[in-house]
Amino acid sequence: MLQEAETTPGQEGIVDLEEPKKMTREDWRKKKELEEQRKLGNAPAEVDEEGKDINPHIPQYISSVPWYIDPSKRPTLKHQRPQEEKQLEFSSIGEWYKRGVQEKSVSTKFRKGACENCGALTHQKKDCLERPRKVGAKFSGTGFAPDEHHQIQLSLDYDGKRDRWNGYDPEEHMRIVEEYSKVDLAKRTLKAQRLQEELATGKLDHREREHNSEDEDEDKYADDIDMPGQNFDSKRRITVRNLRIREDTAKYLRNLDPNSAYYDPKTRAMRENPYSNTGKNPEEVGYAGDNFARYSGDTISMAQTQLFAWEAYEKGTEVHLQADPTKLELLHQSFRVKKEDFKDQQKEGILEKYGGEEHLDAPPRELLLAQTEDYVEYSRHGAVLKGQEKAIARSKYEEDVLLNNHTCIWGSFWKDGIWGYKCCHSLVKQSYCTGEAGKITANTSCVPFDEGVEDENEEVPKTLLEMHQEKMKEKKKKNKKKHKKRNDDSSSDEEDEAKKKEKLKRALSAEEQRLKQVAEMMQIDERKRPYNSLKEIREPTEEEMEAFRMKRPRPDDPMASFLNQ
Repeated sequence: MLQEAETTPGQEGIVDLEEPKKMTREDWRKKKELEEQRKLGNAPAEVDEEGKDINPHIPQYISSVPWYIDPSKRPTLKHQRPQEEKQLEFSSIGEWYKRGVQEKSVSTKFRKGACENCGALTHQKKDCLERPRKVGAKFSGTGFAPDEHHQIQLSLDYDGKRDRWNGYDPEEHMRIVEEYSKVDLAKRTLKAQRLQEELATGKLDHREREHNSEDEDEDKYADDIDMPGQNFDSKRRITVRNLRIREDTAKYLRNLDPNSAYYDPKTRAMRENPYSNTGKNPEEVGYAGDNFARYSGDTISMAQTQLFAWEAYEKGTEVHLQADPTKLELLHQSFRVKKEDFKDQQKEGILEKYGGEEHLDAPPRELLLAQTEDYVEYSRHGAVLKGQEKAIARSKYEEDVLLNNHTCIWGSFWKDGIWGYKCCHSLVKQSYCTGEAGKITANTSCVPFDEGVEDENEEVPKTLLEMHQEKMKEKKKKNKKKHKKRNDDSSSDEEDEAKKKEKLKRALSAEEQRLKQVAEMMQIDERKRPYNSLKEIREPTEEEMEAFRMKRPRPDDPMASFLNQ
């Protein structure tokens, strides 16, 4: 409740609000008990100023009245309802500003307050949109303009402000359609007249008639229209594809069997292979599920490294895959080496104690029984007809095409960096074959081809048993070398260092010669320089890279001038 405060000579008219009284503990307890009884229905509900009951289950932050609306603290919900004094009368959605002039008789006499330039009563001279006259309508008494419509200020609601077509005249569109139809009719008339003239003069042939007939209906064939979902810009050379191309097959259409892999429509994922129940090889099908790509590459090794990190952390080693990847990789590598060495030592210990090494060196069972599951067909003479023949390598170019009496193809002979024909040793492409005479003239010092010598030098193919025995011998030699290397590590380190120093010394001298050669080449005009004279084909060694780093010029080095001295 508002009340007048005590005023001082300099504070007349200041009104203060009554401070809310603080409730005692007993009053607060009684108030809460009354609210609980009202919610349970044991006490009557509160009544507002209109005599309506207030729902006791309404939250307090809604039912409480702000101090600036009703300081009397009466129970009411009036503050939650629309305030009548704030409601504006909006214009209807069809109303819009009137255009043009009023449809009534134009005044012939100047009226007081009208425009001095045109005589209209709806605006002043400074707002007139007509051309300024030398003698205004006020003084000339002629050429009065009609009055415009009185513009009212529209108060549109939310939908009216955002209506794109509010105030649009539909007759305006009909005028545009009529204009374009007149232009189209004029084009057709001119085209028909030109065609009649060309037919009369005989200049129009049959092909031009067909071309003109096709041009009449430009929308009949849409070859020049862009494909939906594609936007090609010739300047940027970019094709933007928004839609799936027709050749792509959806995942759920690859196998229509309801018992095949599950397809999740929300994430568009199919984890398993849809061809798993058909017996097809996953490497041969076009799509083998999302997990097939997920578990390929370095994914498996990454998972093994993560598993090793967890196991090492449980045993007290502070390693982490993301925090210390290099440290973890080195630990994992040393762990694998030690694990393999431990397995080898354990295996050797068991063989030394119990024996039986000869059983491990036995050839495979299919070699012992001379039986395999490979299907092979043989002829009467023992030649392989079907089964183990080697696949012939094919290319996209034409093969076995012999021209100009040649018995070999171009490229079957190589001499001095030039290709040729093997049948006549000719180095000219598309030349006629000269046979043995061409060989003699091309190279008089060459030894004639002797089939008997080649047959003697040809190696006899080894059997599977012999290949297996050789493989086991090589494996034993590698194991012996590995054990010997562990014992001779200390002695071999010094020899390796000496060899490295010698290699580095040789690489430094070679690098100096290369730098001199490059300096000489740089002085020659680049147009007279040999092709690829400054490029190396082979891969450099570690010593050559170290020599390059040592001899590399460093212009930003402050001590570079002293090195030159």
